[in-house]
Amino acid sequence: MACARVPLDEQQVTEPGPLGKEHTLPALHPARKEERCFVPYKSPPEDGSPAEVEEFLEHAKFITEDLEWLLGLPHDKFWCQVVFDDSLQKCLDSYLHQAPRGLDLTSLPSSPALADMQRSIHRAVFLTFLRMATHKESKENFITPTVFGEIIYENFLFDIPKILDLCVLFGKGNSQLLHKMIENIFTQQPSYYSDLDETVPTVLQVFDTILSKCGLQCEGAAAMEPMKLNAHKQPTAMTMSQQELLETVLYLCDSTTTIHAFLDIYPAACTSFHAHCFLSRLTSFYETAVPDLEKAVRKRNFDDKSLQEDLWKRLSHSCRKMVETAHLLLNYTCLQPILEGGENTLSFAEELLQHFTSFLPEKRFLSDYDEQFPIADDVSLLQQALPVIDETRTSYLLQGVESAWDSVGRQRPQSHIHQKSVAAHQGAAGAAAAASSSSAGFQPQKVPEPRGGRESPLGAEAMLEVPRKGNNGAGCPVSEAELESLLSCIRDLLPDLGEGFLLACLHEYNYNSELVINNILEDRLAPNLDKLDRAMPRPVKEELPDVLSVRSNVFDDDEFDIFRRDQIDMSRIWKGRRKGESARDMLNDKQHVTEQKARYQAYETVVDEIVIAPGENAEAYDLDDYDDEYDDTYDMNQVGANDLDGDSLLNRRPFTVPQVLRRGNKQEEEEEEEEEEPIPNNVNRDHFVQDPALLRERAEARRATMQQRKGYRPERPGNVVGQPKGQGQTLETFLDRRKKEANKSRGSNHNRRSMADRKRNKGMIPS
Repeated sequence: MACARVPLDEQQVTEPGPLGKEHTLPALHPARKEERCFVPYKSPPEDGSPAEVEEFLEHAKFITEDLEWLLGLPHDKFWCQVVFDDSLQKCLDSYLHQAPRGLDLTSLPSSPALADMQRSIHRAVFLTFLRMATHKESKENFITPTVFGEIIYENFLFDIPKILDLCVLFGKGNSQLLHKMIENIFTQQPSYYSDLDETVPTVLQVFDTILSKCGLQCEGAAAMEPMKLNAHKQPTAMTMSQQELLETVLYLCDSTTTIHAFLDIYPAACTSFHAHCFLSRLTSFYETAVPDLEKAVRKRNFDDKSLQEDLWKRLSHSCRKMVETAHLLLNYTCLQPILEGGENTLSFAEELLQHFTSFLPEKRFLSDYDEQFPIADDVSLLQQALPVIDETRTSYLLQGVESAWDSVGRQRPQSHIHQKSVAAHQGAAGAAAAASSSSAGFQPQKVPEPRGGRESPLGAEAMLEVPRKGNNGAGCPVSEAELESLLSCIRDLLPDLGEGFLLACLHEYNYNSELVINNILEDRLAPNLDKLDRAMPRPVKEELPDVLSVRSNVFDDDEFDIFRRDQIDMSRIWKGRRKGESARDMLNDKQHVTEQKARYQAYETVVDEIVIAPGENAEAYDLDDYDDEYDDTYDMNQVGANDLDGDSLLNRRPFTVPQVLRRGNKQEEEEEEEEEEPIPNNVNRDHFVQDPALLRERAEARRATMQQRKGYRPERPGNVVGQPKGQGQTLETFLDRRKKEANKSRGSNHNRRSMADRKRNKGMIPS
């Protein structure tokens, strides 16, 4: 048996030979491999017929049982089987190649048995690769790291294509385990980094292949090659067969999904991709190929509408993954070093701004990228981390982003709209963006949503065969002068159209004149615009009523209302002292007093009660009118309490204080009653101020009575003076003097005596 704490590559085992004689072999030896045939994997059937499903289940059961047997082997036996069994590697490779990806699972038949079996194989394959990527299982079972790296590299147990497939197949839900697996593989065998550097140009060749199939040419490295003479005869996305279009879209979807999954799980690989200018090639490919492919999928006639929906779903998924891949590259190579801080923070910020600036000509890519990852947020982050960033440059960049949204005929989401830059930079930014932008033309739109649900494509705003439209807001975002300029610009090209029809088109397409002209020339207006008369005149603008005629004021129709009166008595208007009138006459004029005299005479007579004779009419006194100025808060009339038709509430039982609210001691009540002495009859109650001496005498009498009643004995007044010297002092005088001496610290002398005693006791003052 193998020795403990010895790596597997150094262990020796003793086993019986063919003739029964024992011989010693290395722990990793082909002779120790078990004879077992692993069958290759086949993908699940698409039509889901019972016979094919049963065949797949039986075939998959063999694979599952074999892999579970492999996982149950001890450490040395497992590695012997992995290294020297070719059928096992073929089985694992077949699963990586044939296993359905995320988007393929939706098209498979929904058979519970088939789904369970697929999950079992998926789990067994993942656990097998996970154990193959682990060089140390325990303290006793491990392989020397350098030897482990040589084993997996020389025997092709792992390579870059396998790692890419592992990421796209098992990345969902297992990203942390996959990250540790791949990190361990690259750490123990650095040769994989060189393999990755050689793989990136192959990945870039994918973009060139798709462009060549579509009859396009990218502005990257492939653009340096001269165009072939027969290039114009190559099929395009609109002219190629449906099968070729299907294969192209599937190829693009699989490639972009795999690249994104790998970079998402192992971000350290972004450095290799970044070194080959992958980001610039990706954005150029996106701007060149995506509009043509979307147009082909949208405008071509498909016999099977489900195929068209599937192609659109995969194409929109590819667009999203390409945008997310670009964000991963920028985040790892630029944003993350800026957040971590360091010496080269300013250089990373400069590189990030250069990348964003290079996006400005790619209008379609820039708008889609800004929709998922707002560039304004990254710019704000840069400004917070590095206040030295040039504000003019960032303003130019943000204006370029707004120009990209306008050029593709789309409106930015409200959450992405930020404050515009300084007006001085708006003209330069708009001119630069217009000069660098290519003709956006018509942008393809979204296919109707399938029943199963799917991702919506980036920037899709309308259904199939409906052109893109802008913001249909109620308010006009342009001024009257700008609107007239847009109308004249369109009428110069299309003079036969009426201004009313053009106004409706501008309102529909967010006042984008280029988009309106393009849709009119291609005859692809929105359905609501097709129903309109193209010669419709401009509607007559209703004149708003005069403000003065609809105003409402408290001074309307008075004698000085100049808006409604043509003639005003000017003699009633003067400034300062009136002419011909002296100040004495004005002060002696008591006309206003005479006018108010009759008014106040009405308040002289106050009648408390009015006696009404039996035959007299009560309405003459307005008794039924309620006076809202009358305050009856303190009205003492008992309404309804003393009615004659029933027993009076007050007659039945006098009002008494409840027992709970009474004072607890009856004696205290009596004391309170006794405290209130009657005022002598001879005291004049109308005195405003009584004699203070009399008041003090009464208060002292009350106080003495209260103290006597409670048994309080007043304190004897102190006598510290005593008798004249030589006649002797009484005991009370002696005690009073002693008390004063002990308590004199409470007065102005404070505690001098006690502090002196303390110093004397401590020996500070000689006795």
